[in-house]
Amino acid sequence: MVKQERAARTRRSLIEAASEVFAEAGFAPASLAAISARAGVSNGALHFHFANKNMLAEAVEERAAVAVSEITGAARRRHGESLQAVVDATHGLMDTLARDVVVRAGFQLAGDGAARPAPSPHAGPGPRAQWQHWVEDSLRRLGRGGALAPGVSGADAARVVVAATVGLQVLGAATTTRAA
Repeated sequence: MVKQERAARTRRSLIEAASEVFAEAGFAPASLAAISARAGVSNGALHFHFANKNMLAEAVEERAAVAVSEITGAARRRHGESLQAVVDATHGLMDTLARDVVVRAGFQLAGDGAARPAPSPHAGPGPRAQWQHWVEDSLRRLGRGGALAPGVSGADAARVVVAATVGLQVLGAATTTRAA
């Protein structure tokens, strides 16, 4: 049991360190040596957990997607199918992007597709895709239910919400990178 706990701790440490390096440098310039050094583990330990940099990036995105699911689930539990749930989830996501480097890096990696190989077949939707799907689904249902102002389509409202949140995340990442 002790070895399993240590392995889980090392894996978490590697994901945190990779998130920091990816958020600072981006995917392409990030090196596995820098990530293992930041995590305080050997390159061998890194390769025990992750075969390559892309698999490490997928783990970061997966953890960020879990956070998005928790944010949207909590908003829906508090407010049901309502505009307030979308507002609260948006606020929750923006707060999390500001304070959680794993979520920030996950969103950044999701937009860095040109610099990365195609995701592995077992990889789930990234955090941006998950966020977009949830917002679109929520606002389309609300539109069909008459909760949106006359003339406002759920699809159009979703595009605005997703564009604003992702745009603010990109601007925030650029500002953080320049300040570092």
